[in-house]
Amino acid sequence: MTYDSVYDLLRGLHIIMVIAWMAGLLILPRLFAYHTETAPPGSEFDTHFLRWEGKVYAIILTPAMVAAWILGGLLIWVDVHRRSAGWGFLLEPWMVVKLTGVVFLTGWQHYLGRARRAFLAGRRDRTAKFWRMTNELPFLAAIVMVLAVTTEFGRR
Repeated sequence: MTYDSVYDLLRGLHIIMVIAWMAGLLILPRLFAYHTETAPPGSEFDTHFLRWEGKVYAIILTPAMVAAWILGGLLIWVDVHRRSAGWGFLLEPWMVVKLTGVVFLTGWQHYLGRARRAFLAGRRDRTAKFWRMTNELPFLAAIVMVLAVTTEFGRR
């Protein structure tokens, strides 16, 4: 296999994992909004929401994030060897934006994890309005990240 064919395979798998990660990042705050509005702590519906939220976090979010990070790291490694251009591209503006977005999405996921633990403890630390307003943050970050990578702005 050539570096180009390995790169293409990794890129496809990376995109699939990012889609799964984004799906989880978009659905979990929406579940938190509905949970806050409709399920008093200790109710049967509260138990259902806790289970659904736990599944989204454990089955979708965490594995997809870990896989996206691993595949992204492998993409960088293969790209360095494929182009023989060294590691300098990591400092190009488009890549800095992409990596900053990855750090933001990872931090946001950890924030959601803390919020999930608050729900498990019977607390509703944020309003449904807060969860609806912040629900789109990962999508906005994804728009910036995808445009940064596809246009490689700052490079030309």
